[in-house]
Amino acid sequence: MSIGITGFGAYIPRLRLSRQAVVAANAWYAPELQGKAKGHRSMANWDEDSITMAVAAARDALNGQDQQGRVREVILASCTLPFAERLNATVVAEALNLDEYAGASDVTGSQCAALAGFAQALASASSSPGTVLLAAADNRRTRAASAQELDYGDGAAALLFGREQVIAEVLGQAALSVDFIDHFRLAGRDIDYYGEERWVREEGVSRCMPQVINRALSDSGVEAQAIAHFIFPTSLARMETQLAVACGIRAEAVVDSLVAQIGNTGVGHGLLLLAKVLETAEPGQLIVLAQFGSGARAVVLRVTDEIKDFSARRGVSGWLARGREELSYTRFLAYKGQLQLERGVRGEQDKKTALSTAYRHRRAILGMVAGRCRVTGDVHFPPSRLTYSMEGASLDTQDAHPLADRPGRVLSWSAESLSAYMAPPHHYGQIDFEGGGRLLMEFTDVAKGDVHTTLAVEMVFRIKDIDDSRGFRRYFWKATPVHMSAPNAPLE
Repeated sequence: MSIGITGFGAYIPRLRLSRQAVVAANAWYAPELQGKAKGHRSMANWDEDSITMAVAAARDALNGQDQQGRVREVILASCTLPFAERLNATVVAEALNLDEYAGASDVTGSQCAALAGFAQALASASSSPGTVLLAAADNRRTRAASAQELDYGDGAAALLFGREQVIAEVLGQAALSVDFIDHFRLAGRDIDYYGEERWVREEGVSRCMPQVINRALSDSGVEAQAIAHFIFPTSLARMETQLAVACGIRAEAVVDSLVAQIGNTGVGHGLLLLAKVLETAEPGQLIVLAQFGSGARAVVLRVTDEIKDFSARRGVSGWLARGREELSYTRFLAYKGQLQLERGVRGEQDKKTALSTAYRHRRAILGMVAGRCRVTGDVHFPPSRLTYSMEGASLDTQDAHPLADRPGRVLSWSAESLSAYMAPPHHYGQIDFEGGGRLLMEFTDVAKGDVHTTLAVEMVFRIKDIDDSRGFRRYFWKATPVHMSAPNAPLE
């Protein structure tokens, strides 16, 4: 029985920051950046972080929440986890409505964290039946007017591992653990310190990567020339092609890194590129996925016949198609928390979260689970032990009724600029859900003119607000238009 990848998904934020806008804003200080002015980089909205993007990628892989209880473990890989001590993967598990007995763990500390999580997920899938979910996401901060600000992007990817309907089996993998420091970030800091590019290219990547790739190929019994797809995420120009040739892999096998469209999305970029490859891969094709960072890792995969029956969800191609160009550099800095905006007296309220309340109502808040009365059929959010109807009150007649995957339509809406909000005007309104239920919700990823009555919407997991005094983040669900595509010219 083969064990390997049984599903994949991805997520790319809607906003795509124009590199030209960044270069123009910093031309007075860093004119040497002009050479990086082409294309776009993906840009997380103010209410997105590594947790919310991981949830979006996982829902893409699962085709929604885990209503069938397939997932028995979730692994979250990231170097930009919002919480240093709170299990971030558990928030992901709650948002996906996983069984409470499902395992959860965070993997962090290096750009190889996703492939470390890959090895962990594969081992877990080998040990017992069920599906293991690996999600990887990054939302990195950089210094203004730095090369990294232009090279990087925000995004996430997810893989499912199991024993049934395997679409890509793992033939071999290898790891090289050496303390080569290409960059580092101390605890408590937000921005990385970077080494000299030539040193990283010649002494790091060029020496470490061929060793681990050749070892993985040898372990798999695969010839380098047989590789159909070579994935090596990097911000170093032409490095992936140089590395492929050095390992005996055909240059034509090198996978486009999507740097021109979205940038390098960090820990999850290799998995995101793998998801893009699997959208069109053919049975029998061999794939090498490699990553550099605090050493190196590589894995060799073979696509199986099951790929013919797998239907990709929105996938990388779908997310790429919905991009919307962003020309405001100050908006980017504000959303990254690097530009403090005046919020007025309306933004001064204390946002302390009652942790006991958050725990008691976690299924409703994080999983968006309502209650449906068995007697009346009415849907109530939040769920309650009591149900009121024309006939009177009933006790304990509500069953769990998840809303996150149900289509909705706008009944009424408002857009106002009086409240302190990071993306004015602040849009919110009443949403009617298919199958019952009406809820007042915020809208996200919308601009003026996007919302109208009867608009079809879907639910997305986002940051509700941030307690500036304590740093705590509250999460909830928001409404966004279904299949929103870019109104501008194609982003290149």
